Amino acid sequence: MNEIILSNICPPVLSECGLLAAAEPFYHMDRTAGFNVLIYVTDGTIYVTEDGTDHEVREGELLFLKSGVHHYGRREIQKGTRWYYIHFCNGAGEPDCMSESCFARSFEKSAALPKKLSGLKNSRIESMIERYVDHFYSDDPMKLWSINVKLFELLAQIAVFNEAGESGLSDKICAYLRENYTKPFSASALEKEFYLSYKYMAAIFKREKNTTMQHYHASIRINHARMLLGSTLMPVSEVAAAVGYTDALYFSRVFCESVGMCPSDYRKNIFKRSVSE
Repeated sequence: MNEIILSNICPPVLSECGLLAAAEPFYHMDRTAGFNVLIYVTDGTIYVTEDGTDHEVREGELLFLKSGVHHYGRREIQKGTRWYYIHFCNGAGEPDCMSESCFARSFEKSAALPKKLSGLKNSRIESMIERYVDHFYSDDPMKLWSINVKLFELLAQIAVFNEAGESGLSDKICAYLRENYTKPFSASALEKEFYLSYKYMAAIFKREKNTTMQHYHASIRINHARMLLGSTLMPVSEVAAAVGYTDALYFSRVFCESVGMCPSDYRKNIFKRSVSE
């Protein structure tokens, strides 16, 4: 099936990316590329054959082509077709990879990227692809330091989206809440993101995660607050603001209910334990 394996200890490296629009009809290039290809179509249809298997990639669909495998076009792609492309080399299996390290292996996780995904129009994945390509062409002086990190984040989101499938709605909600934990919890924002009623999502989430979405959202905030209290000298009010609470007193009350002590006592306790160990 020509799968591409994504590894968290051997991250991918970008070769090239962009957004193209067909000015006239054409056939996909005949080649055996030395890099993997991500194709995401925003308008029209891309026709490409990989290793004898024909693929039609329509609006809102994504396809991966594997490095070292012959691909070409059998059907003509029409004028006006628009698509994003990302060319990248997969770090998994490279000789200089850290995979031989016992330390690295203890944290290793890998997943197969999907050959094809559908239904991505107006999704988080589509938005991430758009932002990624925009970032590549920006004048941000830090982009050369971050472009491969952002590529790994994008591919990891695609892998998680693929593994979750339609039955993994609660996992997708968890990912959304983790990404937006500093924002106030919003039922309407969730409905807009997933095109589902809040009542339906709440029932699914409660059944699969044995907690509510509001409680999960609050727990993410508190966990980040605990990290900041233990690793920085930020005042409690700044910690509260950093995790999305505009009222420091309310934050302290929520923190105390969750952890069993107020933020300042938690910080003192963390310091005492660290210096005594």
